[in-house]
Amino acid sequence: MKTTSKLTVFATIACLSVAALALAADPPAASVPADAALAKLKEGNLRFATSDVSKGKPTAARRKETAEAQHPFAIIVACADSRTGPELVFDQNLGELFVVRTAGNLIDDHALGTIEYGVGNLGARLIVVLGHGRCGAVKAALASDHAPGHIDSLVRDIQPAVKAAKGKPGNALDATITENARQVAAQIKAKAELGDLAREVRIVSAIYNFDTGKVEWDKD
Repeated sequence: MKTTSKLTVFATIACLSVAALALAADPPAASVPADAALAKLKEGNLRFATSDVSKGKPTAARRKETAEAQHPFAIIVACADSRTGPELVFDQNLGELFVVRTAGNLIDDHALGTIEYGVGNLGARLIVVLGHGRCGAVKAALASDHAPGHIDSLVRDIQPAVKAAKGKPGNALDATITENARQVAAQIKAKAELGDLAREVRIVSAIYNFDTGKVEWDKD
């Protein structure tokens, strides 16, 4: 490699390193403050549940607008259930929600890293753990503490919610679904490394109702 080429490579690496340090030291401002973000989600869900005209329908113009950058105003940790897409449930458009989805709306190191990136690099200040009624993963965890293959990891990680909800009044499945969402929200609060930005971040849990289309919010 010629000396000039080496110098070019080193200069490029140095520039990237400086940029990364600058980003880490000076994270982007909030896309939308947490309370305002929550209000936007509630308004969007009301539109969805009452069958008003959708405001979140993707268009070619919106695709072009978000092609080069994203500034989501909320992070949604949701179940992988095909009927619970957060962009639909909250009537939001391309680039507005940063979504993490696994069966049972569970988190692991990958999910925590995704959440940290959404807060520290994209400006999101609201994190919502969205469970839903009649969740199959929670049903499996109630039926047994073991399951075949990697599904076993799901029922294993929902077991603390099963134990915490045991004996509570009402339907056991509903109580466990609610408790699971609460516990995942608590795990994010305890484990996500958000630094000084943690003071700006709000973390809440909620449950989506298939029958009404409404999201029922828990107290945070």
